[in-house]
Amino acid sequence: MGGRIGDIFRTETEEATVMMRTKKRRQLCILLPNKQHLDCTVGVKARGREVLSSVLGQLRVSDLHVFGLAVLRDNEYLFLDLDLKLSKYFGKRWNKGSTTVPFIIFLRAQFYVENGQLISSGRVRQLYYTELRQKVLRSQSRQQEALFFQLAASALQAEVGDLEQGEGNEEEEEGRRRRKHRRYFLPEDYFPTWLIKRRGRDFLLLHCPVLHGELRGVSRGRAMLQFIKEAGRLQDGPLTFYRMRREKIELRSSILLGVAVKGVHIYEEVGGKLCLLHDLSWADVDRFTFQGSRFVLAAVGSLCLPKLVYYTHSAFHSKHVLRHLSDSHRHHINTRDAVVYIQQLEDMQVAELESCVDEQEEVFVDNPAEVSWLAELIHGVSVDGPLVLPSSWTAVTTEMKQVLRTRADEGVSVD
Repeated sequence: MGGRIGDIFRTETEEATVMMRTKKRRQLCILLPNKQHLDCTVGVKARGREVLSSVLGQLRVSDLHVFGLAVLRDNEYLFLDLDLKLSKYFGKRWNKGSTTVPFIIFLRAQFYVENGQLISSGRVRQLYYTELRQKVLRSQSRQQEALFFQLAASALQAEVGDLEQGEGNEEEEEGRRRRKHRRYFLPEDYFPTWLIKRRGRDFLLLHCPVLHGELRGVSRGRAMLQFIKEAGRLQDGPLTFYRMRREKIELRSSILLGVAVKGVHIYEEVGGKLCLLHDLSWADVDRFTFQGSRFVLAAVGSLCLPKLVYYTHSAFHSKHVLRHLSDSHRHHINTRDAVVYIQQLEDMQVAELESCVDEQEEVFVDNPAEVSWLAELIHGVSVDGPLVLPSSWTAVTTEMKQVLRTRADEGVSVD
């Protein structure tokens, strides 16, 4: 009898211990740009670094490079200060905890790059590409219509590969091409909604494959790098936006401060459209400061701009916006030499290709009307003289050139 009582007592004690441990643990769900997710369990006193360590382990990468962990607060993404406790971001809900509903954290691009080769991990580069793909679909850069066709072509080459060539007479091939193109991609997956409405699905299904076909022979890795580079030209592409108000008492946040690769873009939302107010490079900015929700941007004196004063949701937001701006500036400084180096490599490759051509090839266009639609979209495009390479390129060894060239062509991962 004593033994049975002892067993019951131990069972109840073990259950109580499990419950206590459960109360001290929190379930996290980390959402990735590719719509997949990672699960993570941490202690109630955990900090952001513990989550980062778990994400690195599950993705099997040593560094997230340009990505950061973010939470959605007041309908705005804020990147975690990895040294802060997670309770600072989830408040009372974190302390109460839940055994069934996980806390949500997002893996998002924290820093944007001018060239995808700055991201050495193939897995991380793929995630970065995926996030840019989604940003392109949400883009409102209506004055850059031609660029969306180029982006769609690069994306198709990266995801589908070479467009199959047909056989048969011209009329049969045209009919077969139209039917096939309707099957092999959906405009909604490659173009913003406003562009589909403007041009129509049939127009996109007919003409986008023309540009895709021109990329025949380009490797998927190279096409992905091309997409990343082209997406950087979008007005509202590689930007992280923070909403702010002109006056503290305003109910609506009409100002959007965009953290870009090379500086800060400030827009005002008018009638659903973004109007650019200020385009400031990092060199144009003297300092950022905040006091509570009051956020101040001071430009360098030579620009003769008054202090730009806006209001965030809270002092908590101001602190995190300021931190992101500071980190982005530091990232730009740390990578600018590498950007120049990679550009020199690409310029050298172009010069080598040109030198291999003994005589200029004559280009024939079977159907000029077929490409005239794109010419109407692109204005002022010209080719300016021969390419001049920087003199510093002579310092690069032949061996290093070959290694970098191979990586550029194949998109090799170092993971």
